[in-house]
Amino acid sequence: MGGVLRRNDAISQAMSDATFWDERYRSADAIWSGDPNPQLVAEISALVPGTALDVGCGEGADTLWLAERGWHVTGIDISVVALERAHKAAVTAGVIERVVWQQADITTAPPPELTYDLVSAQFIHLAPALRDAAFRGLAAAVKPGGTLLVVGHHPSDLETTVRRPRMPGVLYTAADIAALLAANEWDIVTGAARPRSATDSESRAVTVHDAVLRARRR
Repeated sequence: MGGVLRRNDAISQAMSDATFWDERYRSADAIWSGDPNPQLVAEISALVPGTALDVGCGEGADTLWLAERGWHVTGIDISVVALERAHKAAVTAGVIERVVWQQADITTAPPPELTYDLVSAQFIHLAPALRDAAFRGLAAAVKPGGTLLVVGHHPSDLETTVRRPRMPGVLYTAADIAALLAANEWDIVTGAARPRSATDSESRAVTVHDAVLRARRR
C-alpha cells in the first residue's frame, strides 16, 4: 500500500508541474478539441461580458470563445508550450487585443484579489492539499457581483470505462468546491453533476458527469 501511495503522490505532483505539461503538449500537434468546454457555454453565455480569468487555459479554446463574445480575458497556464499555441490561435481568430497570456502556477501564485468579473477553472485536478488552497485563491480573485465557475470530472466517472485519475480526492463534486466558499459571501447558482456523452479508449459510448459549481459573489 505504501508504494501505491508514493506513486499517487508522484503522479499528483507531476500534474501540477510545468515540465510534465510542456512534454504532454509537445507530444502532439493538438491535445484538445479546440472547442469551448460545454459547461462554460451553458453557464456563461447569458452573462454581460467584463473581465475574465481562464485558469488552465491550455491551447486557448475557452479564452477565445470568451474574447469573441466581448470579454477581456487573461488566460493562464502552467505550460509555456500551451500558451504559445493559444497565442497563435488568438492571432488567427482576430481577438488578440482582448487577450492577455500569463504563465502561472495557481498552487504557488494565486491571482490578484477582487479583480475579475468571471473566474473559470475547467477540469483543474490537483491533490486536495493543493486544490483547496488554490481554489480559495481563485475565489478571492472574483469581484463583488462576479462569478466563479468550477467544472471538473465527477467521482462517479470512476465507475465507468473512461480514463480518469484514480487517486483519492483528485476528482470532486460541486459540493466539495462550494464548501470552500464563505456562505455569507457567496450565492450558489448551480451545483450539479451534469451528464455528458463521451467515448472511452475503446471507442465505446459512455455517459460521464461533470461536477459544475457556479457561484456569485455578493
